[in-house]
Amino acid sequence: MSLRVLVVDDSVLFRRAVSMALEGVSGVEVVGTAANGRVALSRMEALRPDLVTLDIEMPEMNGIQMLEAMRSRGVAAGVIVLSAHTARGGELTMRALELGAFDFLTKPDNGTAGENIAALRHQLQPMIRAFERRRETRGILVAPRPAVPPLLPVRMEGAPSRPARKRPSGAPMVLIGVSTGGPAALSKLLPALPADLGAPVFIVQHMPALFTQALAASLAAKSALGVKEAADGETARANCVYIAPGGRHMKLLRGARGEAVVRITDDPPENNCRPAVDYLFRSAALEFPGRAVAAILTGMGDDGTAGLRMLKRGGCHAIAQDEASCVVFGMPREAILAGVVDTVAPLESIAGAIVHALRERWALPEAG
Repeated sequence: MSLRVLVVDDSVLFRRAVSMALEGVSGVEVVGTAANGRVALSRMEALRPDLVTLDIEMPEMNGIQMLEAMRSRGVAAGVIVLSAHTARGGELTMRALELGAFDFLTKPDNGTAGENIAALRHQLQPMIRAFERRRETRGILVAPRPAVPPLLPVRMEGAPSRPARKRPSGAPMVLIGVSTGGPAALSKLLPALPADLGAPVFIVQHMPALFTQALAASLAAKSALGVKEAADGETARANCVYIAPGGRHMKLLRGARGEAVVRITDDPPENNCRPAVDYLFRSAALEFPGRAVAAILTGMGDDGTAGLRMLKRGGCHAIAQDEASCVVFGMPREAILAGVVDTVAPLESIAGAIVHALRERWALPEAG
């Protein structure tokens, strides 16, 4: 059965471009188009799309208003947001993801019509396949999950027991890698971490330039920890969250007194990503062996697995988000299959698993 898609955009040219891009994706049927959210909502009952491609900035009813209306009406269709590559576009995209949009892409704007259609197809195809896999998974994972104590990690069934490890020397750090579904996951995870966590937190979220500024601002308003977009050369402080700038890599180097110093680079992409999770994890493994608690969250692909393997050699404690709570069970799945994960936990328990690992291994005081 084909995946039914409704294309919503106020530009006739862009509606046509998106429709043509989708026509080149196997198993996809464009069932209709709409020039704004109001028209789209009126057509959804008859068209019954599985997925909507949604422009955010439109007249009469914009994309944010449409998402709010879809939520209030209980409309089950998935949404991929198409955003302008601007600071304003980044802010609106963060809000759309908070409202339940599956993923987003930025509109191509500097090529020929044919090049833009090809670029859209290149971005849309993996998102659509990931959306299809999530729908299949949601159909299987329908049984309610048991409640999990908030400060106890969930061990993988059959995981080998490990001998007690020596307490690490040096201050701890928390590393987080995330992609598709990340903004919504982080908006639940970070507010659950205490203000006196006792460690800096470093996050790589796959995003383009400008968008991570909006992400940092959104998370800062929700979290007891300080949250900022990382800056090149700054010394990391405990109880502060550093997000890799969109479109650039973040790594950690050891300062003159052993402190963690952030470096932002334009090194080549890794795993087709910049920023890349492996890039951050590898730097921490080389410069600060045994001093990390690392979490790999929802996302497509396998970015983070190679970096986790290096971190584990130094004694890192690794946590992966479970399948049922992931938007896309790609990055965590690959890390689990590679055998580089200690704990698998639902999203709502990952903050507790991080705190538990820090308290257990570094004997940090209980959160106040």
